[in-house]
Amino acid sequence: MIAATGSGGIPHAPYPQDDRRSRSIDDRGVSRRLLAHLVLPLLALAVTVAGPAWSVTPASAAAPTATLSPSSGPAGSSTTLTATGLPRSAAALVTIGLSTLKVRTDRAGRLVTPVAVPALAIGDVRVAVSASGLRMVTRYRVTGRLRFGVSVPGGPGATEQNAEAALALGEVPSIEMFYRPFGSEIATSDLDAAAGRKATPLLTWEPWNPGRGVDQPDYRLSRITAGEDDSYVLRTAQVLRAWGKPVLLRFAHEMNGDWYPWCEQANGNQAGDYAAAWRHVHDLFVSAGAANVAWVWSPNVSYAGSTSLASVYPGDAFVDLVALDGYNWGTTVPWHSWTAAADVFGPTLAELRSIAPRKPLFIAETASTEVGGDKAAWIRNMFTWLSGQPNVEAVVWFDYDKETDWRVNSSSSAAEALRQGLAART
Repeated sequence: MIAATGSGGIPHAPYPQDDRRSRSIDDRGVSRRLLAHLVLPLLALAVTVAGPAWSVTPASAAAPTATLSPSSGPAGSSTTLTATGLPRSAAALVTIGLSTLKVRTDRAGRLVTPVAVPALAIGDVRVAVSASGLRMVTRYRVTGRLRFGVSVPGGPGATEQNAEAALALGEVPSIEMFYRPFGSEIATSDLDAAAGRKATPLLTWEPWNPGRGVDQPDYRLSRITAGEDDSYVLRTAQVLRAWGKPVLLRFAHEMNGDWYPWCEQANGNQAGDYAAAWRHVHDLFVSAGAANVAWVWSPNVSYAGSTSLASVYPGDAFVDLVALDGYNWGTTVPWHSWTAAADVFGPTLAELRSIAPRKPLFIAETASTEVGGDKAAWIRNMFTWLSGQPNVEAVVWFDYDKETDWRVNSSSSAAEALRQGLAART
């Protein structure tokens, strides 16, 4: 029993037995006070815990999960997304690249829907599902037979050069790599030309002014991190996002050497500057919503005196694919000798697998000279070696006549060896 009290905490006097009307009125007053002091606080607590009646339907009891079946396969294929633990009977968005599906969860907070993997995708493709503020991301690993690409001097817009390379290879390359320096605008006509040949564009984006050497203070890594180029970077991100199809972006490659302004051994850069600049540029692309861009971290093969690869790796959250550049220089330079592909790439690939064990790998630049050995035999041995490298998913041939004749068709025997190697791959 609760005794009614006055404002001073002293119990009220007993009600007169003969004044029933007065007693009834006072009883009602007590009831109101009990409601105010006991019931209303409980109601307020209930609102605090449960939320108002118009709040989002609570998620189902299952832990949030998102899975794909199958979780790997060729580009252009279809997979099924299953997500659980989402809000019940709620609108949901599923995104893959820049494609978006609008679906609804069922009464158990579950959704099952097919999704199409972009035909030009390579490596890991992000698949995200979101509903009522809850977001989950899973990944589809693009696999299949080894993809082969080329880089020609004129880039994707050089129709004749690309046609000549395709004729020499006996197939249309599925990756087309081209180079652009900071400050230049990315032409969507180049991207369209590559996509028109059903190739994935691979943009090698170089923060320098070509032809002005290694010492270029305007492109010092610390300046990039400080935001000196932010407006240009954001503009480029918006162009690539608007284009909409998959783009491989190889930013500031061969950073472990000393021959580019973005190398930590050059241009006044300091240890740690490279990873910081990479993360800054990457985050600007994320802020611009350029989800169709895959980030390719691409060092040169290690050599005595090269920068430690682990020290310039930006981190798994900032890298989608790991690539590697390496050449057989033969005897064209005094510091080199004829070297098989397994010896060019093997030691550094082992290093990369330890640094980024979950990332897809590919060879972003390679070629062989004719000088000092048998180029056709080198190519045949390269394909034999690649057949034992299951997580090397692509190779890009540097089809230039530059320091030496690196081209596919530098000789008919070299071109034939490449055609045979491509035809035989599984």
